[in-house]
Amino acid sequence: MQSQFIFIEIVVKRSIKREIYSIFVCSKMKFSVFCRKKYDMTKLMILASLVLGLVLAVIPHVLWVITWICSKCFHFSVSYAPFGISALALVVLLWLILAYGFFIGRFRLDVNHIEYANKDIPQSFDGYKIVHISDLHLSTFDDRPSELQKFVDSINAQNPDLICFTGDLVTIGVSEAEPYTSILRGLRATDGVVSVLGNHDFLIYARNFNSVTERENAVIQLAEYEKNELNWNLLRNENYVVQRGDDKITIVGVDNQCSSNQGFRTISRGDLPRAVQGTDGFRILLTHDPSHWRGEVLPKTDIPLTLSGHTHAAQIKLFGKTPASLSFIETDGLYTEGDQSLYINVGLGCTLPVRIGANAEITVVTLHQK
Repeated sequence: MQSQFIFIEIVVKRSIKREIYSIFVCSKMKFSVFCRKKYDMTKLMILASLVLGLVLAVIPHVLWVITWICSKCFHFSVSYAPFGISALALVVLLWLILAYGFFIGRFRLDVNHIEYANKDIPQSFDGYKIVHISDLHLSTFDDRPSELQKFVDSINAQNPDLICFTGDLVTIGVSEAEPYTSILRGLRATDGVVSVLGNHDFLIYARNFNSVTERENAVIQLAEYEKNELNWNLLRNENYVVQRGDDKITIVGVDNQCSSNQGFRTISRGDLPRAVQGTDGFRILLTHDPSHWRGEVLPKTDIPLTLSGHTHAAQIKLFGKTPASLSFIETDGLYTEGDQSLYINVGLGCTLPVRIGANAEITVVTLHQK
């Protein structure tokens, strides 16, 4: 009986944490989406700073009002000065942090190198270099498009054999991508670019569609843009075989698929059984939402390596900790269980245009035969 209560307590705590994080992420995303309809990135940041500053300033004042009421009831004196100074200090500190995140942190870039070994990797692919990128959210670069060019140059500087993009090209609309077509066409890899669609790519947060059909047509338009304008190999519950003589590896790609036991519910269009049909040998799965790994990949497949994005590590990481851990079991970086591994890239773009500690990321995965 006691063990049952402990189990229930754990489930409830995890549910509460997940709901708190979901409210945080969804509120941030909805605020960002609303503002992007009317404002550029700089104005969005000013508005966000004012709103958050106002909210933060209210807290010491609420405490002062409570203390003042108590002072009248219990006949003691209270000074407003400490509360006023605290409010000012909190707002100034917040603005300094946001200014850093907007002007500096947003475009700080980490290039992380992973050496991955597996017995099923063919000899011809020993040393094969994959650059993994994710979550471009191209409107991030509207005020500083040169930063996207720097990211592309950094990707090309890795001399990749293959570039894998794990979704969220845009935030709310296909039109976000069009100004960056020429820059994105500049991505260079021996075997091209392979991509999948993330939750934002299904345009579920846009409010300018009059029907489901209209939204679905826009998703098709985005998919055609990736394939025809960018010349990417977009995998929609499909696979892509890379050959080296008689040897091969297979890249499996699925539409966004979220797991209900972690993260926040978005949209599930993935069909992994269909995507892996007819595949054998060494396989790499591209799936936007990392909750898919624990929800389906681990229990139902033997796919050795999965690449994901989506979490952004909440765009905040301090002392190795991120708020994303309130909702996701796996938040960023490399995870391994048995013979299966997951790598979560924290993305290159943003929803709200701030990064604090969770720098934009390019991941270089070099394959080795074990």
